[in-house]
Amino acid sequence: MSLVFEPIAQSSPADLYRSDVACFVGYIGRRAGRPLPAALRAQLDAAGWVSGPWARPVAQIEDLLDVPLALDSWHLFDRFYDWDRRAVDLEGKRRCTSYLGAAVRSFFARGGRRAIILRVGDPWPCQDSSATRAGQRAARLARLLPTATPFAPHEPASWRGLQHLYGLPQASLLLLPDLPDLCAGLPPPPETARALAPPPEGFAPCDVEAPPEPDTALLRVPAPRLDAAGYAQWLEALDRVRGFLARHRRSVTLIAALPLPEAGTRSAAGVHAQADLRTYLEQAGVLADARAEDTAQGRPTPALSQLAWPWLRTRAAAGDLPQGLEPADGVLAGLVAQGAVTLGTHRAVAGDRSLALLRDVGGAEPVPAWGLAPDSPSALLARRVCLFAPQAEGWALQSDVSTSAVEPWRFGGASRLLATLLQAAQRAGDTAVFEPNGTALWARLRGTLEELLAGFWQVGAFGGTTRAQAFSVRCDRSTMTQADLDAGRLVAVLQVRPAMAIEQITVVLQLGHAASVDAPAGALS
Repeated sequence: MSLVFEPIAQSSPADLYRSDVACFVGYIGRRAGRPLPAALRAQLDAAGWVSGPWARPVAQIEDLLDVPLALDSWHLFDRFYDWDRRAVDLEGKRRCTSYLGAAVRSFFARGGRRAIILRVGDPWPCQDSSATRAGQRAARLARLLPTATPFAPHEPASWRGLQHLYGLPQASLLLLPDLPDLCAGLPPPPETARALAPPPEGFAPCDVEAPPEPDTALLRVPAPRLDAAGYAQWLEALDRVRGFLARHRRSVTLIAALPLPEAGTRSAAGVHAQADLRTYLEQAGVLADARAEDTAQGRPTPALSQLAWPWLRTRAAAGDLPQGLEPADGVLAGLVAQGAVTLGTHRAVAGDRSLALLRDVGGAEPVPAWGLAPDSPSALLARRVCLFAPQAEGWALQSDVSTSAVEPWRFGGASRLLATLLQAAQRAGDTAVFEPNGTALWARLRGTLEELLAGFWQVGAFGGTTRAQAFSVRCDRSTMTQADLDAGRLVAVLQVRPAMAIEQITVVLQLGHAASVDAPAGALS
């Protein structure tokens, strides 16, 4: 007789004020023979995907295709998603882990507690030819980042891929782990395994089973790398994501891994990507100081995105990822989520506090030199990119920064604090949508926002010894024109001084008839 214990999947209510929930959008398999339990089906039903007006077909629900599922543990993810499917190649069977699966694994391993998984399809088959990948690349990017039809915010039945983020107010972090692999060409075949010397002759006990030889085939398969055209395609996709977030979910922080460059990748000006990655990224537009739209409207580049570098050699990746390398976006997201719960979303997650969560990191490609002069290539790159590098005690996250070129927004804690404020302001604004736009509403909303900011100030999120030095809130005739009042818009101006910023950040929140909060100005003062 054998006992089989089936874990009960708990479906806890969504906490809209959490700042540690990561949404993973991409390609992952669905495990066969694992029907959804009642608790997870109830979660999808409550969101309207099973029996609501925008219900998906039964087969699509069971296949978890284009429906977001919130999970609170790696065990549940492993149970329902086929992240480590086996494929047959010339050397026999081997595991072929998807990059989305690797990112979710690292997220939970570093302290993440809730992940929302949005599966848009199966990952690349391990045996795909270069021509097959080239022919499917555009279609796969389109499923991830739909652009064929205009986005319809009030028609969830039409949402695909990234568009689902609009209906996930609890999500605060966004990851698309497949982007580097989608923009890369097919890697060359693995090197032919060297013939091993025959074992010495002798007697061996026949009742002891020899351990299986470790599968090292994937260690000889190069990780995905991008040439100049691939970087351009990756940047175009990244800009589409940033544009969607700027228009529809400004409170979400995009976390992405920088792709590995091919050996001969150079910018149009001739800068070698492997020799001077920071300059290459600036010339390629990845770290551009400002976009044309931002410059025209007089506001800084949105700061709600963080890039991770380099690719890490972790203990888990050694057995199931090409070259034993994994992109660092899942690792960074786990550190950020763990820090939001234990330290506060406004605190930096870099430095010695990250050492304990990175003990399984044994190397990287490439290995950044750290502790050199402040104008060294690694130190300059760390000003705009979240850099993992070794130190005497082990590997650590050395910089927690956003990609913004504007100094007060560059500190990672400041940008995540802004995201949290926007998220909280959205909740406050939702309760006031149907009230008359007058002095009574202005006073009540001003009090709500002041109480919210006071809470942040008391836990050390803002600098200043007094509330007046730390923040201010205005919502009156001085913040709204007659045109705003005629159009039903309510405008509140928040000024905050993040604890690590030298300057003060001014955020203009606009509440319109559509129950949404926007921050179109984002100006500095």
